[in-house]
Amino acid sequence: MRIRRLAAAAATVAVGALILSGCAAPQSEIVEGSSLSVAWNQPFYSYNGYTSYGNATANNNITYSTLGGFNYYDNTPKLVKDTSFGTYEKISDDPLVVKYTVADGVKWSDGTAVDAADLLLNWVALSGAENTPNFDSSKYTDPDTGQFTDAFPKDVVFFDSGADPTTGIGLVSALPKISADKKSITMTYDSPFVDWELAFSSPLPAHIVAEHALGIKDPQQAKDALIKAITDNDAASVAKISSFWNTGFNFTEMPSDPGLVLSDGPYVITDFVADQYVTLTANKQYTGANQPKVATVTVRFITDPLAAVQALQNGEVQVISPQATADVADALKALPDITVIGGYEGTYEHIDLQFDQSKSGHFNDPLIREAFMKVIPRQEIVDKLIVPLQSDATVRNSQVFLPGADGYDASVADNGSAAYKDVDIEGAKALLAQAGVTNPEVCMLFSSTNPRRANEFLLIQQSGALAGFNVTDCSSPDWGGLLGTPGKYDASLFGWQSTSLGVTNGPPPTFNSKGINNLNFYSDPAMDKLTDQLGKEFDPAKQIDIEKQIDKLLWSDFYGVTIFQFPAVTAFDPKAISGIAPSTLAPTIFWNIWDWQPVAATP
Repeated sequence: MRIRRLAAAAATVAVGALILSGCAAPQSEIVEGSSLSVAWNQPFYSYNGYTSYGNATANNNITYSTLGGFNYYDNTPKLVKDTSFGTYEKISDDPLVVKYTVADGVKWSDGTAVDAADLLLNWVALSGAENTPNFDSSKYTDPDTGQFTDAFPKDVVFFDSGADPTTGIGLVSALPKISADKKSITMTYDSPFVDWELAFSSPLPAHIVAEHALGIKDPQQAKDALIKAITDNDAASVAKISSFWNTGFNFTEMPSDPGLVLSDGPYVITDFVADQYVTLTANKQYTGANQPKVATVTVRFITDPLAAVQALQNGEVQVISPQATADVADALKALPDITVIGGYEGTYEHIDLQFDQSKSGHFNDPLIREAFMKVIPRQEIVDKLIVPLQSDATVRNSQVFLPGADGYDASVADNGSAAYKDVDIEGAKALLAQAGVTNPEVCMLFSSTNPRRANEFLLIQQSGALAGFNVTDCSSPDWGGLLGTPGKYDASLFGWQSTSLGVTNGPPPTFNSKGINNLNFYSDPAMDKLTDQLGKEFDPAKQIDIEKQIDKLLWSDFYGVTIFQFPAVTAFDPKAISGIAPSTLAPTIFWNIWDWQPVAATP
């Protein structure tokens, strides 16, 4: 499932951080020769999870284990500051000024120091401050893969990070200041931003980007050249840098260049076999606080959830977190020596409708969007596919609020979702007649390897046919990379996964016309204004009020529908592994991979 840095809307951001203390470098806790395997349902395909193409759970699970950062969420969930990687401090409120400093001794796995060059690259990529104005990258997207084509202009500066000048690092338009020792950068925001603690993600290696983009092999010279290019706004050089940043870290098997898998986190990728597995080995250069205990962790790609259960039973893997189905639940019950953890994930199923550049073009008409929303059998999907797993499962009725969170009930009572509580075939027919169309095609994109989504599609297809919709199958095993690809599909069925409690991590990147998560070409000036306001509002009550307005506007614009909150299931062999403590937030089971402990010798 796609991550896209989306957060389920909580009322406030968790800023009471746990601080890791201690000055001495932690001693290695690795159990020599130990190995464990975990199953995941989608293959890895990009080391850059910040691009519109690469930002997927399957990728970010891996990079979370290999790329260090200034903070992360535990499974409470609380925001934890990793001071062993570096520190950040707010210098002033007005203007908002934040300083980031890399800790002494932090290195990439090739021995090169992590420093301000890496942070500056992160800023220019995430802010889009030096991007060529008004450039439309969608014209150069391959409809079959979702990647940029060879026709992409070579002289254009464009970092494909979904940079938005109204939120996050996009608000830092001015060049940051680099400290004399090149360990720190200081960023000044154009306006206040409530989630400033969450805005600066883990950096990629600047010297590797500069080596490939500028042809400079010496790490220090490469970093100096990258800093100069960005500082001088050298468009020709920065265009090359952005081009490599966008695509250079995309690969589906172990790259020949080891620089593309450099790590400054607990683990480093040491093997990658296409569509089979990624091997993570404890990083010898890592001196941080989150010292790993397992020498080697293999992430095996098992797309079929029942096959994952079988692999757990056979001892081929020791941990699984498959998409929950009734069959999976029954199969796990037959394994008496396996520990199963249930609950709910911070992920919700939904259907997005393409407002523009779709396969058929029908959904450019709001009447047809509304008609299709009326035929989606939301309650039937929940009753048949989710209730057997979670007896208290209900339809989720908000695009913004997590069920049970402050604001959810009040928003649902007024957002307009009640109009789609029940299937309305006659209402859909009337709208199609008003639009003057008969038998409109709706091609749906979803994972072709996901049994639950296949069942959802069939229920939608059957219901849609009663109103005259021809719902067709645009599913693909590579659905994640195809999201947002022009002309590929008309509607998409997938899950948004929460990555933080940040109030702005959901609406602005997803519903703002320039947001990285805006995959359906949705654009409403009123929405852009609301998402802009949300990032500048520090009062929790006023935040909820803005979110309620956002929620209501989405339903009135016929954006699409929400369906259900994901039931969660994690299963592991307690005779082989301890330390498994899933989080509702991404990266769920991987959040504490460094705490995984081998209990006994494993294959």
